[in-house]
Amino acid sequence: MLELYPILLKPYYRDYLWGGIRLRKEFGKEDGPNPTAESWELVCRTNAHSIARNGPLAGRTLDDLRQMDAALYWGTDCRKDAFPILVKLIDAKRDLSIQVHPSERSALPQFGEQGKAEMWYVVDCLPQSYIYYGFSERIDEEELIRRVDDGSICDVLNKVPVERGDVFYILPGMIHAIGSGIVMAEIQQNSDTTFRIYDYLRLDANGEMRQLHLQRAKTVIDYTPVIPTECRVNSGAVFSGFTMAKMFSCPYFCAYRFEFRDRFSLNSGGKSFQHLLFVEGSGVLRYEGGEVAFHKGDSVFIPAALGDYAIEGIGKMLLSHV
Repeated sequence: MLELYPILLKPYYRDYLWGGIRLRKEFGKEDGPNPTAESWELVCRTNAHSIARNGPLAGRTLDDLRQMDAALYWGTDCRKDAFPILVKLIDAKRDLSIQVHPSERSALPQFGEQGKAEMWYVVDCLPQSYIYYGFSERIDEEELIRRVDDGSICDVLNKVPVERGDVFYILPGMIHAIGSGIVMAEIQQNSDTTFRIYDYLRLDANGEMRQLHLQRAKTVIDYTPVIPTECRVNSGAVFSGFTMAKMFSCPYFCAYRFEFRDRFSLNSGGKSFQHLLFVEGSGVLRYEGGEVAFHKGDSVFIPAALGDYAIEGIGKMLLSHV
């Protein structure tokens, strides 16, 4: 008989020169590299996997679950040829590069994988932290190249101050970057295709400048100016013991924020797995067969066919599904 229970996930780590130590110190990622730039909390790719760390399925990957029973674990409405989303925690001690991602239409024929639409949730940030979010004025390819060469590209980007709880949707083709001092949760299509446009002339650990991808970026970039909109999630619907706010919904994923101070119940629904990322607090997740304790930074895979479960504690979590 197949086991259905809330599965705690061990993440896959990435380190880049801009990473920090907050994921290790504040989010329970002590087994990650020092420093840790990214913790891939929900991932199923050829070269990167979340691994179950509790119960009878400990040591199994999400792809193992698909092979055991895709409908029970991934969901009846979830695509079976490739896992649909990727969820990360990002610790930007320093600025990330100015970059862009391709759309589904351009990524599949050119690079053989999904496009990369993504949503950002600001878990925490220092005062005066900011992101770059699209062009502030229209430029053309010639000006783009000139501004990359002379280092003035940021002068034509929207520099948007951020606060805890802010939410941003990054469309494919939109130029963007996360600024220093931000811990970000990122929910995105399952793609690792990123084109660096500008990297502040920084040197890597070998004393060499990191590779840029300007030629590829030019084929996917959208020069349309962006007007930053109000991005803060409202307080949401208030229920007994918790509040729920829908952060974003698009053709690729849905994402919600829950703030809880007591016990409340949810249901997996059967159509899609659910992913829970606990960004504050601690508590216990109860289901018919037992309970699983969770803490800040924990990542939980809810099998689509699990059914009813309850969360009891004080904290904040992000729930995503397809």
